[in-house]
This record gives sequence, C-alpha cells and structure tokens, in this order.
Amino acid sequence: MHIVIVIIVIIAIILLAIYSSWVARQRTLAMQQAAHSLGLTFYDHQDASMDERYPFLNKLCQGSNRYAYNIMSGTIRQHPVTAFDYHYETYSTDSKGKRRTSHHYFSFFILEFERSFPELLICQEAWYGPIAKFFGFDDINFESAEFSRRFNVSSPDKKFAYDICHPQMIEYLLANQDLNIEIEHRCLTLFFGSCLDPGQLPYNFERLIAIRDFFPNYLMNG
Repeated sequence: MHIVIVIIVIIAIILLAIYSSWVARQRTLAMQQAAHSLGLTFYDHQDASMDERYPFLNKLCQGSNRYAYNIMSGTIRQHPVTAFDYHYETYSTDSKGKRRTSHHYFSFFILEFERSFPELLICQEAWYGPIAKFFGFDDINFESAEFSRRFNVSSPDKKFAYDICHPQMIEYLLANQDLNIEIEHRCLTLFFGSCLDPGQLPYNFERLIAIRDFFPNYLMNG
C-alpha cells in the first residue's frame, strides 16, 4: 500500500510539472502574439542580465537567480519601451532548520527618456515596506491625505518628487491604485505583484505613456 501511494504521488508530481510547462508555454505564445500586435520584437529566452543593464532599478536587484523572460521591446508612439516577466528567489529557514526557497514572479514595464532624472519611488505599502527597509528610504508626505495613505513616495530629491506628484498626477494615480512606479536615470518603470495577463499589456503600455505625459514640460526640457 505504501508503494502504491508513493507511485501515485510521483505520477501526480509529473503530471503537475507537465501541466505547469504547458501553461507557461501558452502564456509565452499569448505574450508573443500581444507583442507582435503592438509592433514590438519578442524574445522567449531567459535573460539574466537585466539587473546589469538596469542596476539602479531596485526591484530588479533583489534576491538571487534573477532573470527576465517573455521579453518585448521596440517603440510605441515614438517612445522606446521594454516589458518582460521577471523572476527571483529568496530563502528562509523554518523552525526545524530546513531551508525553503520562495519564487517571486512579476511583470515589468520600462519607458526610456532622452534625459536622466533622480530616483523616485511611488508604490503601495505592500511593495514599499520591504524595499524601503532594504534600501533605507523615507516616506514623503503630501497635502492629499488619501494619496499619502494609498501610496508611499520616496526620493533623495524632494523637489523632484513634488514636481512629479502634482495634482493631476495624484488624481491619475488615485484612479489607478494598482500601479507601482520607479523613476531613475533614463527610465520610467511600472512593476506589478504578479505576472499580468497578456491581454493587459496594451492597457499598461498606455498607462506607462500616460504617466510620461504627466511630466511637466520644464522637467523634460530642462
């Protein structure tokens, strides 16, 4: 009886692995189709160099075994953009001293500027807490109590933070409370707590560009 149970468990694990592989492949095909519909180039291989290309982006530099996949890049409305799924691992030890591995997956969108900007992080508390603790950030408060309650904002340049988080931007963010934003050097980025459905890609590229359009002209032309 014990052998039968072991065999059943092994078969279940194999079937689960096969199913997971099939789901991942279907997602890759859907991502590829979405990329092509947007006129973007698509790469389905794993790329472990994103944290080297963008070492200043905090979310790409956490954990270990980091890599991007389902990568698309090109231009949308003359803006250079890149999007990809991302993976990293963290480790913990349980009460019995057994090491456990946690896998983290999320979607990332990048729009590149022609000029460089200071670092600015605008994100929800669930994301901000771990990042702030790791990188030693302080939260910046705003006159909008609701905005300050919904989002945490940090930057070494408070004037830049206030320039970006003007009333129109705050209104937009309050209407899009799932967004997490990081700005640094020549990049405007959006990241999410999980891998997004491929059908959400066009919508989020539009939101990425909308946020870019909220930048005051004096910042873009400065």
